Amino acid sequence: MNPITEHNSRETLSPLKAEAKKLNFYYGNFQALKNINMPIYEKKVTSLIGPSGCGKSTYLRCFNRMHDLYPGNRYEGAIEFHPDRTDLLSKKVDPIEVRMRISMVFQKPNPFPKSIYENVAYGLRVRGESARSVIDDKVEAALRSAALWGEVKDRLKELGANLSGGQQQRLCIARALATDPELLLFDEPTSALDPIATASIEELITELKERVTILIVTHNMQQAARISDFTAYMYIGEMVEFGVTDQIFIKPKRKETEDYITGRFG
Repeated sequence: MNPITEHNSRETLSPLKAEAKKLNFYYGNFQALKNINMPIYEKKVTSLIGPSGCGKSTYLRCFNRMHDLYPGNRYEGAIEFHPDRTDLLSKKVDPIEVRMRISMVFQKPNPFPKSIYENVAYGLRVRGESARSVIDDKVEAALRSAALWGEVKDRLKELGANLSGGQQQRLCIARALATDPELLLFDEPTSALDPIATASIEELITELKERVTILIVTHNMQQAARISDFTAYMYIGEMVEFGVTDQIFIKPKRKETEDYITGRFG
């Protein structure tokens, strides 16, 4: 199955930001991803949908090499990162360098046990930035980008954990944005939030694609339909169908996709 050949999105004006090529992934002897081929278009939102356990989060975490943190995990194939065509999975590429270019926001808000300011400044300090004026500017810019500055500008010394759930998730987004990533990964970013906070994060994601490429895992198909430009349907470690979101939801080309979207399966 090669979903890339089944859609015409290459005709869009968006250049590629990344591309999975014959990607396989193994947890020990278990093969979790099978021959994934998929483009990620620059400054677009791409959603990964599919039933629980289908490999969405496993695939997402290949992009920032999170699987390297655990023994016995193994990649095959490539994820080519543009414009320099770096293979993110190459043993010659330092995972730390990969994570500098690719940030991630997790399912549950996970602010560090630090102040709001230091949460956002963390990545800058890891990168070696020490000039206070530069860090101040970057922290403010990131908090503004995450639509949080107005709510916390007088509370920067307070612990991040003192914020509400929705605010904590926006703090985590600000932390991810502070280092100017090229690709932003979201793993079910609103599943732990109430509807109002969810709407706020969705609006934010729509605004952020003006400056960064976004790949998001979501169980919420309505969310995928609302916020994404492209959608990929995965099942048991395989990429069943990939295409423009409207096409996937209105007129999917594969019956398996249609069955999932209409609720007949999954």
